[in-house]
Amino acid sequence: MNNNQNINENLNPSEIKTTSGSRESRSDINKMNELEANLRQFCGTENYYRHTLSRMLYTDGVQYLAEKTGAYWLIDAVASYQNSNLKEKYPFQIWELKVNSDKSCIITMIEDISCPEIVHKEIEYTDFPLDYMKLYCIDNVLLLPSEY
Repeated sequence: MNNNQNINENLNPSEIKTTSGSRESRSDINKMNELEANLRQFCGTENYYRHTLSRMLYTDGVQYLAEKTGAYWLIDAVASYQNSNLKEKYPFQIWELKVNSDKSCIITMIEDISCPEIVHKEIEYTDFPLDYMKLYCIDNVLLLPSEY
């Protein structure tokens, strides 16, 4: 079993998991730990940000994540599916990003924990610093699980 299988098991409350499968410098590991700690601090939101190409909104926590990691592409990926009938059919969406050891990644969307994947997108390369990230999109608002 590789590090990316069964990644949902025993996650901390922020729903973020990093693995030590790749060789990271102490500085990189400290930055990832700091990012994880900072993301856990978000509870609710004071501001909503509008995605430029869709009507989707996102929260302070998602804005912080994108700003610190350069992952505006992740917001774009989720937003690209909200312009379809997906948001009407599935008002509660669970989005997961799983980064593989070769730095490829998979983005998936499910309706609930035990449901099959509705969206499955493979990406050849990412520099996203965490091995796993979970986001919710609820009624067209993208948020961190801790902001729910």
